[in-house]
Amino acid sequence: MMDAPEPILSVAFFRTGTGREPVREWIKSLPREHRRIIGEDIKTVQFGWPLGMPLVRKLDKSLWEVRIRLPDGIARILFTTGERRMVLLHGFFKKSQKTQGQCVVRCKWLTF
Repeated sequence: MMDAPEPILSVAFFRTGTGREPVREWIKSLPREHRRIIGEDIKTVQFGWPLGMPLVRKLDKSLWEVRIRLPDGIARILFTTGERRMVLLHGFFKKSQKTQGQCVVRCKWLTF
């Protein structure tokens, strides 16, 4: 019997100073099918890291996005890595061609 492969990265959710986990809360608020697709894409990153396009795009020195195609739109999860861990910083639905600049600036601040 073969052992299950180990993930290259573990997954953690960014936690605010008050203990909230905004990305976890956002994912939990979504329909089951959306949660399933997002979970599969995060797992692909976990087990296949480092990855590039079309699933993962580097936004800055230590900031990437998981590019998620859903049945009715596109979602993004911004993350950073360190110590064999993927920290999910922000999740949102994509509404324009360019990833929301304000989100990127905020997440870059969280990676320091």
